[in-house]
Amino acid sequence: MSETSSEDATETVEETATKTSEKAATETSEKAAAETSEKAAAVTKKETKEKWGIAHIYSSYNNTIIHITDLTGAETVAISSGGQHVTADRYESSPFAAMKASNAVVSAAQSKGFTALHIKVRAVGGTGSRVPGPGAQAAIRALARGGFKIGRIDDCTPIPHDTTRKKGGKRGRRV
Repeated sequence: MSETSSEDATETVEETATKTSEKAATETSEKAAAETSEKAAAVTKKETKEKWGIAHIYSSYNNTIIHITDLTGAETVAISSGGQHVTADRYESSPFAAMKASNAVVSAAQSKGFTALHIKVRAVGGTGSRVPGPGAQAAIRALARGGFKIGRIDDCTPIPHDTTRKKGGKRGRRV
């Protein structure tokens, strides 16, 4: 009996050692796989610093002006208007002209390293229209398609709290 129990004990010790070595091998391979996946993620996911700017879009019923600045608003990066890209005055405020102006601004801003934009849309405001013109939507869409990350989109149309009188006099405009 003592021989059998010593054989069983030897087998149990060997089994335990085998299981322990298998666990260690499994843990080592899991660690190696995790490190490999982390390295692969680090290689594919390059850490690029985003460079933010502000796109000021002024859109009236006569023209659309797109002006990109740095975050302080003091340094102009690129500027373009719808009137620079079409031949007739009546097309200056069109969505097509706004899109062409946006594409011109996009290429200039990307060449200077900008990757993300906050957008400020402005209409005429004051005693004029408080609704942006037809080129505003097209300009925003073209900026987004240009590859920029879009942050905030703000409406910064000036709205008076107490305004001057509208032109036309007391009885209004007589036709």
